[in-house]
Amino acid sequence: MPSVRQSIREVLEGSQTKKRNFIETIELQIGLKNYDPQRDKRFSGTVKLPNVPRPRMAICILADAADIDRAKLIELEYSSVEDLKKLNKNKKLVKKLAKKYDAFLASEVLIKQIPRLLGPGLSKAGKFPTPVSHAEDLTAKLNEVKSTIKFQLKKVLCLAVAVGHIEMTEDQITANVMLSINFLVSLLKKNWQNVGSLHIKSSMGQPKRLF
Repeated sequence: MPSVRQSIREVLEGSQTKKRNFIETIELQIGLKNYDPQRDKRFSGTVKLPNVPRPRMAICILADAADIDRAKLIELEYSSVEDLKKLNKNKKLVKKLAKKYDAFLASEVLIKQIPRLLGPGLSKAGKFPTPVSHAEDLTAKLNEVKSTIKFQLKKVLCLAVAVGHIEMTEDQITANVMLSINFLVSLLKKNWQNVGSLHIKSSMGQPKRLF
């Protein structure tokens, strides 16, 4: 079995052999075993990685007036309360909003209003906003959201999370991969006994087996 570092090196070398006109994301793919999603408790958990794993991430802030001004300064896309009201809890429109962005922030004062304004759509999509207060640095909060990945078991035994991209160094990707794997194992009922397989691959590359 090749080492994690060797597999990462092979993924990076493969991406250099056939250069794409976009920055490929590197994904950790997990196959679970000895787990019954129907009977066993489904798990979810988030972990902050030491290095931002995705080259581009579409984020929107659901903002009050003060945060709209702050968002404009850093060219962050935003939706005001009025914008959200216009959606009128329409499931299709809320689904379209959820699909447009990878993640959401929301002004702390608006968090409790989100379900009332939009219904359960963002929660169902696994994209309920991360609250941000006026005292917090918005750029730092953005980087925190970009660095956070979520493991969530639903109905299938396969999981996949972004752990890096091809412009990162081998060390940066290795740090992200190791932290991701260890965190996932800590969520599992029988730890490593529930791990069937681990692979990494770039967006267009071949999967490399880690375990």
